[in-house]
Amino acid sequence: MKEAVLYTKLDGKRVKCVACPRYCKLSNGQIGFCGVRKSIDGKLFLLVYGKVIAVHMDPIEKKPFSHFMPGSKAFSIGTVGCDWACEYCQNSDISQRRYVSGSEAPPERIVESALRYGANGIAYTYNEPTIFIEYAHDIGVLARKNGLYNVFVSNGYSTPEATKMMLEFLDAITVDFKGNGEERFLQRYAYVPSPEPIYQSLVTLKRGGLHIEVTDLVVPKVGDSLEAARKLCRWVLENLGDETPIHFLRFHPDYKMVNLPSTPINTLERHYKAAKDVGLKYVYLGNVPGHPYENTYCSRCGKMIIKRYGFEISEWHLNEDNKCSFCGNAIPIKGRFNTQATSRNRFYSIESI
Repeated sequence: MKEAVLYTKLDGKRVKCVACPRYCKLSNGQIGFCGVRKSIDGKLFLLVYGKVIAVHMDPIEKKPFSHFMPGSKAFSIGTVGCDWACEYCQNSDISQRRYVSGSEAPPERIVESALRYGANGIAYTYNEPTIFIEYAHDIGVLARKNGLYNVFVSNGYSTPEATKMMLEFLDAITVDFKGNGEERFLQRYAYVPSPEPIYQSLVTLKRGGLHIEVTDLVVPKVGDSLEAARKLCRWVLENLGDETPIHFLRFHPDYKMVNLPSTPINTLERHYKAAKDVGLKYVYLGNVPGHPYENTYCSRCGKMIIKRYGFEISEWHLNEDNKCSFCGNAIPIKGRFNTQATSRNRFYSIESI
């Protein structure tokens, strides 16, 4: 437990958390919606500072990132809690946990472990990292000093104060809109008042130079509107640029939404076509191993330049400057590591770090 940075003091011993747009106002002893930020005697404390509940070595493609450090390995960590309450969450056992648990892992230990296991960077993921941003910040600053990158896997639901802090240590972020970002969907199935802060945060992060990729979990029957997808894609085009990668992810039944089927492949393909028709150059489908839309295609000549199966790269047709080997077109991909074969997932017990 450590005193938070993102809060303001109110009258008496009350505080206002400014890490996420819920702006929880907490009396002494109260804990915010996220379950990990507590008011104690006029101060706000981050209860999960130095406590991790999940640790995993992932290929960066799993996050998903297709244009950021392809072939690299991300030492991935998460805590308990979340500022959303998604009824379809595949990590609900930790994200919806409202009591603090986890193993001791101060920032120095996280960075040392990432280096020891051969990671290229650190991913803050599994639950919403904005709620533990002070912990992520301290890890991230130290990680950068040691040559590691930092990425968020986020819902993008943050505040100006939080996005400012992100820009101090993050290199990339992937933001999942879920259900095409429709307000009714988010209110009903994630208990989010409005998606507007997500758009504001993305614009700020783009201006700050962060690498951004967008994902959209396409939930059948309740969150698969093609018109909403087109609206989201037009916003991405106009505010983030036509080279911004967008991933349409296949939903699978989980948590409180096991009554729905997995997203039909043809639904995802229609979303893909809609995004391309709007003008986005790099569109992907996720959670469909072996589908041709997992691959990267040159926006000029149309040739396949990166072939993937799930999270693994099997073909690479870019030169040393990440230009298309067929026509010389510059592809907006940041960095490269082992681009011949992405490493398999590796799990580490928390005790081993």
